Amino acid sequence: MTPLYDSDGWIWLDGEWLPWREARTHLLTHTLHYGMGCFEGVRAYAGPQGTHLFRVAEHTRRLLDSTHALDMALPFDEAALIDAQRQCLTRNGLRNAYLKPTVFFGAEGLGLRARGLTVHAMVAAWDLGDYISPEAASIGLRALTSSWARHHVNISLCRAKTNGHYVNSMLALNTAVKAGFDEAIMLDPEGYVAEASAANVFLLRDGALHTPEVTSCLQGITRDSVIRLARDVLGLEVRERRITRDELYIADEAFVTGTAAEILPLRELDGRHIGARANAPKPDVPIAEDSVTANLQRLYRRVTRGELGDDLGAFESWLTPA
Repeated sequence: MTPLYDSDGWIWLDGEWLPWREARTHLLTHTLHYGMGCFEGVRAYAGPQGTHLFRVAEHTRRLLDSTHALDMALPFDEAALIDAQRQCLTRNGLRNAYLKPTVFFGAEGLGLRARGLTVHAMVAAWDLGDYISPEAASIGLRALTSSWARHHVNISLCRAKTNGHYVNSMLALNTAVKAGFDEAIMLDPEGYVAEASAANVFLLRDGALHTPEVTSCLQGITRDSVIRLARDVLGLEVRERRITRDELYIADEAFVTGTAAEILPLRELDGRHIGARANAPKPDVPIAEDSVTANLQRLYRRVTRGELGDDLGAFESWLTPA
């Protein structure tokens, strides 16, 4: 596997385009030492009308919200950041890509007061490839409830997509993977389901879709997309509320959502098979084609790839041409 730093291409930094291999920062960069910074993960897809960014305006707005919450005075507005993301695709010749706009402090000094520091912004993009194998995306993930709790709302900024938050996610995910699972389900400090390590959580029960309310979990862009598709296209009731882990055990269906992950079924949690698989002789089989999860996967794939048709035309505003 080629290291990510060893590549041809261009990276945008503070309004300038740097050759990929020359895009470096100083070892004393403040964000490297203290984790004070924020980022987004944005997807670009090739579709019938060419390459487009998916919900880039919403991602960029969240990035600006994060910088404001962190009190980082970013010298670029939404239009400049979106333009940089569009150019990043064309300059690098990418049709399907993952983009990572990131805001970080410079290396003028260290210390918790973070005084006199420049605020930098960068955008890099690369071909993500398959985030997970098509087979795994169909069969689903085996998850473990993590012993690592998600952030309390008054410990950190839960609405901000902050670099340092992901230490918490990595601890949970790596513990689960070492135990032989694919994913971790994290609870909030009161014991209710918050999210997966880097994805939001949904469950289906008696024809209604449920997802944790946005308190200690991130207000995901894919989460919002799924809620809109479920309500507006499938006509499902969607409830945002507190959810206990045993509700996932007895759910009819469960899945996680994220920009990179898109929509991935949960087939098992804590050794308990979920839904119709619970009493099946072979639980590790693809999800049913007529399931809500499969229907949402197909709808989401069509929307993100720009294959809208008359039934999905209302979502055209989610697509920004590169």
